[in-house]
Amino acid sequence: MRRLIVFITTLILTGMLQAASINGKTVIDTEWDSLMPADYSFDAIFDTSQFGNLDDYDPMAEIKFKAMMQALSSAPIVPEMDGKMIRIPGFVVPLVEEGMAVTEFFLVPYFGACIHVPPPPSNQMIHVTFEPGTNVENLYDAVWISGELKVATVAHQLGTSGYTMEAYQIEPYTEE
Repeated sequence: MRRLIVFITTLILTGMLQAASINGKTVIDTEWDSLMPADYSFDAIFDTSQFGNLDDYDPMAEIKFKAMMQALSSAPIVPEMDGKMIRIPGFVVPLVEEGMAVTEFFLVPYFGACIHVPPPPSNQMIHVTFEPGTNVENLYDAVWISGELKVATVAHQLGTSGYTMEAYQIEPYTEE
């Protein structure tokens, strides 16, 4: 037991066990659920029970679809997350590409989001900019994104995000 304590103390003193930091802020590993208020449930704010009874060509289907898209694009965010330096895993949905590098994208919690309708709720999308750009060889591959999270709405034809981030680091996803 004493050896373990000495080993951990040595790691702390040599800086090998410090929490990661960017621009003097500690980076917090973050789960997607923490970007939604605890009491948030899409089913609680939008009734989807009538969708099964609607035909695609029914005028009511279009009205319901527009109402659902509005509910998705205005999902409540967590104001306390504003300004937090976070690290979060997700999938890249490219928005702006310069050559082979993606410089602007949505980060989403699961593959295929935004490509298929409907997109995730806005509290489950982060609009990310990364000035040097990143090569995304395979959209099926998840990544870790580190940066300062901001509460801000960004609307795009693929969806609406409730958060933005200027990424400081992008790395391949690995389970830890």
